[in-house]
Amino acid sequence: QVTLVESGGGLVQPGGSLRLSCAASGFTLDDYAIGWFRQAPGKEREFLGAITRGGGGSQYYPDSVKGRFTISRDNAKNTVYLQMNNLKPEDTAVYYCAADPILHTLIVFTTDKDRNPEVWGQGTLVTVSS
Repeated sequence: QVTLVESGGGLVQPGGSLRLSCAASGFTLDDYAIGWFRQAPGKEREFLGAITRGGGGSQYYPDSVKGRFTISRDNAKNTVYLQMNNLKPEDTAVYYCAADPILHTLIVFTTDKDRNPEVWGQGTLVTVSS
């Protein structure tokens, strides 16, 4: 069975940091591009960034999170991470990772509903509050 499992969510104070994990089972994560998304109550799912497959590990971020969020991968652990710094209350959301062999599918998913990543995790809740 092919699955992604996110972990690391929780309650954090404004200005704090959090690292989310996305662990794969049933497939080799390095064969896929991995994207991170979030969805706040009443809002559309938002693209946060992606990392390419293979050894290069190039990353792509929208301007909205560039400089605050960083994606990395540990192929030995079959896991991808999302490091989030300087968190704000508006970062409160359910965070998801997704996998697809094609990076472009992840980048355009929120604007092109004809493209849907192959594998989604179940999400992990991040709450930023004092």
